[in-house]
Amino acid sequence: MTERVRKILHADCDCFFAAVEMRDNPALRDIPLAIGGSREQRGVIATCNYPARTFGIHSAMPTARALRLCPHLTLMRGQFEKYREVSRQIQAVFHELTPLVEPLSLDEAFLDVTEVEGFRGSATWMAEWIKAECYRRTGITVSVGAAPSKFLAKIASDWEKPDGLTVIPPEQVDAFVRDLPVKKLHGVGPATGARLDAMGIRTCAELRTLPIERLLDDFGKFGRRLYELSRGLDDRPVRIERERKSVGVETTFDQDLPDLAAASAALAPLCDKLQGRLERHGHPPMAGLFVKVRFDDFSLTTLESRGLTPDADSYTRLLEQAWARARRPVRLLGVGVRLVPEEARQQLTLPI
Repeated sequence: MTERVRKILHADCDCFFAAVEMRDNPALRDIPLAIGGSREQRGVIATCNYPARTFGIHSAMPTARALRLCPHLTLMRGQFEKYREVSRQIQAVFHELTPLVEPLSLDEAFLDVTEVEGFRGSATWMAEWIKAECYRRTGITVSVGAAPSKFLAKIASDWEKPDGLTVIPPEQVDAFVRDLPVKKLHGVGPATGARLDAMGIRTCAELRTLPIERLLDDFGKFGRRLYELSRGLDDRPVRIERERKSVGVETTFDQDLPDLAAASAALAPLCDKLQGRLERHGHPPMAGLFVKVRFDDFSLTTLESRGLTPDADSYTRLLEQAWARARRPVRLLGVGVRLVPEEARQQLTLPI
C-alpha cells in the first residue's frame, strides 16, 4: 500500500492587526497605517498595512524610523483583546476543517488536511473554503499556501499576498524548489544568507551542487537542513501542541542605559518578573540561562550558559560578558531560561 502524499496548508492573515482596524474603520484602508508603540516610548511597529509598506515600513521597525520614512503615517496602539477575539473566530474555522491545527501566532497556522475527505480531498478547494469562511465571518482576508510540506506551504502562502492562494502540487515541487532563492529557506537569516551569497549560492539549484560534507563543515548541523530543504525535503509534522522552548522577559527602556552599572541595576526587576513566570509554569526543567542585550546602535547579542541557577548573580555575570562585546549604551535588556525539550526529558528517564 502506497503512503498518502501529505497535504499541508499554511494560512496567514494579511497585515492582521491593521486589517482588524481597517475593517472597523474603513477610512483607514487607503492611508498608511501602522500598529505599534509610540516614538516617545521607543516603540516598534507590530504590523502595518500595504500602503505603509510602499514607504519601506515593516514589522519590528522602530517607530521613530517608520515616522521618518512616512511622516503622515497613522499610528495606532494595538487593541490586543479585540485581535485575540478575531483570532479565535479564525482558528474556529480551521478546526472545523481538521483537528490537526498548529497555531504559530494569533494570525497564522499550519493545518494537516491529508486525511480530510470533504471537498473530494482537494487541498485547493479546502484553501478556497478557508479564505471564504474567514472573510465571511470576520471580514479579514487570509492568504493560504498548499504543499506537501510545512516549509513549502509557508512559502506558498506568502507568494501572492495579499488575499493569495498558491498551490504547489507534489509533481511540481522539484522544479519550484530548484528556482527558489536560498534566502527563502526556513532558518536562513541575514548572516547565513550573506555567507551563501559570498559563496556564489543564490538559488536552491546552486545549493544542490555542494556536497553535504561541505555544508556540514561550513554550517554545522544546519548544513544538513540546507541540504534537505534545497531538495524539497521537510517531514516535520503539524504539531497540535507547540512545546515551549524558553521562558523569558525583556524591556525596552525609554532612555538608553549609559553603562554597565546602569544595566546591572536594571536586572533586579527583570529577574523578579522572570521568577514569577517560572512559578506560573510550575518551575519547568531548565537547560540553561540567557541574557539578551540590544545596544543603542540596534546591534543585538545573546549570551547563554549552562549549569547556573536563575538568580541575579548569574544574570549579572552573563550581562558583564554580553555588554563587553560592544561596550555601548543599552536600549533593550532581557533575561530568560532555556527549557529541557520533552524528548530529552524522556531520554533521561529511560532505564539503563
